[in-house]
Amino acid sequence: MPVSPLESLVAVGTKLWLDSIDPELVASNRALGATGATSNPIIIGDLIKTGRFDDLITQYLREGIDDETLAWKLTDHLVSEAQSVFLPVWKKTHGDDGYVSFELDPLLEDPACKLSIPERSAKYIELGKEWSAGHSNRMIKIPATPAGLGAVEELCAAGVTLNVTLIFSERQYITARDSMWRGAQRRKSLDAFKSVYSIFVSRLDVYTADKVPGLSPAAQGMVGIVNAKRIWALNQKFWADKKLPLKQEMIFASTGTKKPEDAAWKYVAAFAGSDIETNPPGTNDKVHKSGQTFTRMVDQMPPADVLAEIDAKVDMGLLEKTLMEEGLQKFADPQKALLKLITTKRQALQPVGAR
Repeated sequence: MPVSPLESLVAVGTKLWLDSIDPELVASNRALGATGATSNPIIIGDLIKTGRFDDLITQYLREGIDDETLAWKLTDHLVSEAQSVFLPVWKKTHGDDGYVSFELDPLLEDPACKLSIPERSAKYIELGKEWSAGHSNRMIKIPATPAGLGAVEELCAAGVTLNVTLIFSERQYITARDSMWRGAQRRKSLDAFKSVYSIFVSRLDVYTADKVPGLSPAAQGMVGIVNAKRIWALNQKFWADKKLPLKQEMIFASTGTKKPEDAAWKYVAAFAGSDIETNPPGTNDKVHKSGQTFTRMVDQMPPADVLAEIDAKVDMGLLEKTLMEEGLQKFADPQKALLKLITTKRQALQPVGAR
């Protein structure tokens, strides 16, 4: 019996996670082979806009909670619902798969936040422990910022399963990984130790198209892939001799293509064969309908001359700095938008006398 494109992706060793916790998409993508999911404020906001959760929001409003509390309560509910779908995967793999990521407060990275970096790290530690408590297959997602990285060791030591996100460079990855390993070695046991590192891909190619237009056609559009594959190789090498029960993996994130002329499966195909791909629902849908059969490509690099050109022309330090500045704005702004949306929803759903 012929396998579908997504089934062929899974068959060569890729774990397919969904960049959404929409209950309907979680169910349909689970049927297609997805074994995990992730959430963020944009996803929560888009679900609120559908109106499908108005009854639940109305129920929360009756409790007299403020907008911020409502936002986190709804997020917790939706993530928990997705966790229940993937829990059988978590049990079957003994904790190696089947997770749903829960993003901590992005406003800790807002430029308006008055807390010092150590104070932000302490808040990440507090929130990470709070939102992970009692959840077997929930990953706590924190950014690879100075404050986020400053929380990794303590959270890992406390037994929290982490997804370090917003990684653009080898420097960020190495800092996150080394902090994670220090924390893991402080645990009483390594049996349940699981970590993932979300490397962003397509944003790098958007950056080079704008900032490094002199790249040849063979190199332009390949920087995100080359960077992620190099970090994947570093990760493979680091953990190879640790003899851990569970895999410490890369998540290939930002895998939706940004250029109309690129095949929707450009990045999906490039990383086929290992670790985790967190794909947008639209990307999974296009891949599912593509008729493609995927083979292992994660360890295949472009020709040496292309790699040499990328190394010569792309300043990775500047790239990281620029993309982190953009990324932090994209990180904090959706949470502000979510809170505004809840305020609007509150006015629409609450009786006048109850406002």
